[in-house]
Amino acid sequence: MADQNPFTPFSDWTKHWQQFFQNDFWGSIQPLLPPANKPSSGMNIYKKDNELLVVISLPGLEKIEDAEVYVSYKTLEVKATINLNFKGFELVEEGLFQGQFQKTIPLPFAVKEDRIEATYHNGLLFIHLHRLIPNELKKKIVIKKSE
Repeated sequence: MADQNPFTPFSDWTKHWQQFFQNDFWGSIQPLLPPANKPSSGMNIYKKDNELLVVISLPGLEKIEDAEVYVSYKTLEVKATINLNFKGFELVEEGLFQGQFQKTIPLPFAVKEDRIEATYHNGLLFIHLHRLIPNELKKKIVIKKSE
């Protein structure tokens, strides 16, 4: 009995004391606290010439449809639902993220929206992107004679 941690029931103390301190208190100090139960970056970005490979750790996707990938110019957005429920088992301690995952990733350069490949394998989401290279480096402007 002496080996038990008396603070185990308060592992996520922000939930337990939310009523006591109210939202105004938590809103003012939340930026100073480490994120509680939020996904870590769990992401790497690799660059090769005019290509990017973004690898995001998303263990627990039940179906590919539980993840969505969006791209807009120099921004990549990933949304997913992670569900780690196991039939007949009750969660005792949580160390792996589960729930709604959303990450907006600034890219080092603009990418082609029509040349993207996303695959999921062994808990990793691989997103292969290609740099958007303008057809002409500079565009000549036609000067018109004013009347």
